[in-house]
Amino acid sequence: MAIGNFTRARSEQAQDEGEEAVRPSAPVPSQSGMGTLSAFIDQGSEFEGKLSFRDTVRIDGLFRGEIRSENTLVIGETGEIEADVTSGHVVISGSLIGNVRAEKAIVLHKTARVEGDVMAPSFVMEEGAVLNGSVEMTSPTKAAPSVPAPFLADGESCETDAD
Repeated sequence: MAIGNFTRARSEQAQDEGEEAVRPSAPVPSQSGMGTLSAFIDQGSEFEGKLSFRDTVRIDGLFRGEIRSENTLVIGETGEIEADVTSGHVVISGSLIGNVRAEKAIVLHKTARVEGDVMAPSFVMEEGAVLNGSVEMTSPTKAAPSVPAPFLADGESCETDAD
């Protein structure tokens, strides 16, 4: 069950029972189109080892080791990561020491601090973010979507048969 669904169901149940509604302490990435939040490591938590996941994980605590993901890693403002990261998308607002490789995109928000090399086909760095390392713009791993043929005003395609 997705965190967003749990929160909504718990809020409705709490209101029915006259209790205070449960609200997420941080925005759930699925609400911004990044996928389902499958784990949340909160501020004050410390983990060491290998972390792998398929959906979206947000880390606001301390993590040391290695991170591999098929989808999205979100490092919150209080997140401290000492790891090499391989993921589809990486969004950083906290600090990361290690190399980052993303299949699709890396985003460094203004509070991000990164010590290491970053590699991705798309890289966004807000003013105020700090990066001490190199940036390598790679080719997307999946084929780019085909560009539709231009259309005429009446909606017909202007492609021609090349027989």
